[in-house]
Amino acid sequence: MKKKIYYLYNPQTLSYERFYPSKMRKALAVARSVVFGMILGVIGFWLVTNYLLDSPKEVEMKKENRMLRANHDLVSRRLDAALKVMKDMQQRDDNMYRAIFHTDPVSAELRNSGMGNAERYSDLMNLSNPDMIVRTSQKMDLLSKQIYIQSKSFDNIVDMLKTQEDRILHVPSIQPVANKDLSRVASGYGMRIDPVYGSPRFHSGMDFTAKTGTPVYATGNGTVIHADWRQGYGNTIVVDHGYGYQTLYAHLNAYDVKAGQKVTRGDKIGEVGSTGKSTGPHLHYEVHVKGSPENPANYYFMDLTPEEYDQMLRISANHGQVMD
Repeated sequence: MKKKIYYLYNPQTLSYERFYPSKMRKALAVARSVVFGMILGVIGFWLVTNYLLDSPKEVEMKKENRMLRANHDLVSRRLDAALKVMKDMQQRDDNMYRAIFHTDPVSAELRNSGMGNAERYSDLMNLSNPDMIVRTSQKMDLLSKQIYIQSKSFDNIVDMLKTQEDRILHVPSIQPVANKDLSRVASGYGMRIDPVYGSPRFHSGMDFTAKTGTPVYATGNGTVIHADWRQGYGNTIVVDHGYGYQTLYAHLNAYDVKAGQKVTRGDKIGEVGSTGKSTGPHLHYEVHVKGSPENPANYYFMDLTPEEYDQMLRISANHGQVMD
């Protein structure tokens, strides 16, 4: 190894002259270099250990965090799947189970009530990854709420099933006139031509032509709530069958019942006539469900064969004049 040679600049001669340092000066230079190197080493070690490399504890914590996040993602996906299944149950409940009983579906407001309150999750905002935790908590709360509401809905359906036998007895389900000659159905439900004014109007029932005095029968069990004259309808009977159903029998020649009287399906309650606004002897018959008229043709399922029912629908679908 070559010996290190030192030079100093001489400003008087304007040249570099060889310099021979003392041993003490050489020792101080070596010591200074060693101390400076140690300082740089300590600083470098600190930087590496604190910013580039993790401590064993930090490594373990990061591993646990990755596992927690993976488990959270799994829980979140399972909650999404459970909510999807719940939505399918809700749709079947509203559109199938409750439709069978003509019952109103459970409102979306009730199913999701209380879910918009963000303050209930304020305590979670101090945790790490608060957005992730809040979203999961919201999904869990929503699922819990909807499970409770759906359980109550199914309990309600079970109660309706228990009363189904009584309900079937009360739902209107036969023709009000026993004459099975369906060619005598004058007009059905829908837009028709008014026989007096000659203009189109909505016909909210079905007209059965028959001779004056032909018996008229109650189409389901119920209670007579009206048996008197009604403007335009003439002698009229209204029967409340419960479960949201009412039937109306109009233009009667006579009635055999009075308000408050209980009737059973098939009981004679009056006779075909032509009272009120009528152009000839017939029975005007209406079915109301929860206050709104529905097509009576949907309520003869206990009285007609499939062939007779199909024929009745074709005849009643004519768009000619009504008799009232």
